[in-house]
Amino acid sequence: MKSMPYKTIKVETADRVCRITLNRPKVHNAFNYQMLLDLLDAFAKLGKDGDVRVVVLTGEGKSFCAGADLNWMREIIKYSYQENLAESNKVADLMEAIFTCKKPTIARVNGSAIGGGTGLVAACDIAVVAGSAVLSLSEVKLGLVPACISPYVIRRVGESKAREFFLTGERLTAERALSAGLVNKVVPLKELDSAVDEIIGALLTSGPEAIATCKELLQRVPGRPISEVKGYTAEAIAKMRVSEEGQEGMSAFFEKRKPKWVG
Repeated sequence: MKSMPYKTIKVETADRVCRITLNRPKVHNAFNYQMLLDLLDAFAKLGKDGDVRVVVLTGEGKSFCAGADLNWMREIIKYSYQENLAESNKVADLMEAIFTCKKPTIARVNGSAIGGGTGLVAACDIAVVAGSAVLSLSEVKLGLVPACISPYVIRRVGESKAREFFLTGERLTAERALSAGLVNKVVPLKELDSAVDEIIGALLTSGPEAIATCKELLQRVPGRPISEVKGYTAEAIAKMRVSEEGQEGMSAFFEKRKPKWVG
């Protein structure tokens, strides 16, 4: 197993899977500025690591992420607009880094995900949640807004549900989050790892370049007129068909064998 040293997170890679664990359990893995920097650095390095095929994001202890750290917020309350803008841009950068990561990302939600914690869940490709977990977009309760995470939450649940969740700041059970489309799967806590491993297994049998291209399609196609994306989509499949991975995948299918990336 390969690990990378950080102050607020644990990053461990084994068997083509990188597991990033938010590691501040005493404060329910609430994020501060240092955690933002640590996560940004980790995702930047993951994008260049050819040994990593899947990224799992989870929390140490009983919580996934309680949102912004209270001590950090005590400092922020004294900040000027420009200082607040600089820190807010770091939050926005992190959400974008997770969302645009070329590797498939799984949120392993082992406990409560509040505020920005729910944003981390929404920015991942697939979210598997313990049935006991609670999620919430609670920023309005503090006179704030879920601004930097809003693009990812709205993409997941749509405008109607986002209006309800943003404006009420209500606590959502895991099942309610599932029915809204905020998460993909809910299982008992004791089955969380097996459910995540099942998804990892499915992802590892898919072509890594095909997955990266699928993620690009999902970023560029939604919400745009067909006339604008028709050419792009045709180019995407044509490029994959003539690529080394596409050629290998099609050859393996016709030869009734597993493609090389499965080994």
